[in-house]
Amino acid sequence: MNMQQKQWYEELFENYGKQYDKECFTQGTLGECDFLEQELAHNKQRRILDIGCGTGRHAIELTKRGYSNVRGVDLSESQIARAKEKASAEQLDIDFRVADARNLPFEKEFDLIIMLCEGGFPLMETDEMNFEILQNARDALAEGGKLIFTTLNGLFPIFNSVQEFMKEQKEEGNASCDKLKFNLMTFRETAEVTAVDDNGKEKVLQTNERWYMPVEISWLLKTLGFTQIEIFAAHLGDFSREHALTINDFEMLVIAN
Repeated sequence: MNMQQKQWYEELFENYGKQYDKECFTQGTLGECDFLEQELAHNKQRRILDIGCGTGRHAIELTKRGYSNVRGVDLSESQIARAKEKASAEQLDIDFRVADARNLPFEKEFDLIIMLCEGGFPLMETDEMNFEILQNARDALAEGGKLIFTTLNGLFPIFNSVQEFMKEQKEEGNASCDKLKFNLMTFRETAEVTAVDDNGKEKVLQTNERWYMPVEISWLLKTLGFTQIEIFAAHLGDFSREHALTINDFEMLVIAN
């Protein structure tokens, strides 16, 4: 029987929980949760869903701050196992489960949904699959709920070198990116990523990510019925409505309700 070949993001996150927590892009959790608390008006009764939660860093930090109704979902069994391990070590009761963001079992259940640090949305191999993630997030939101997510800013590769940016972000022991190409017709970036998993095994993967123009994001969200859409620059560990999006911002922060 032919087994379906795993996508690069499925292979990358296999047995990668501890290494993932060491990546430079995961180091902004505290400041990012400060922002989320502001958006929640510090109402600890709000129901929160973290889509593409990875090792649970935002869900765990919010729970530590007193938010008692937080769930996390991720496609990777390895990442979810690591999230449960970390929550248990902190003696926190958090509902972490393996789930596909394109097919979530929730309907109008959450006051806030977060998808941070490219936890799923721009990683899918087709635009239709990425759209399904937004659809499922919309369906899981309760009336008056808010969606907050980050995604790759399509303005950046038009005016800057993605390859140079990735080199600047590289730290010893973190995943590295080579042979990067950007397709102006599809706004997809392909690259060869080398990463070392928790067992010290080196993986070389062919990645494929979608960059989005701000106007595309607005249009997609309006299509799904969101009426208030705001887009800002996403600064690592320093999310803020004061950071206007520019051509030099690698990521954008999207707030929709």
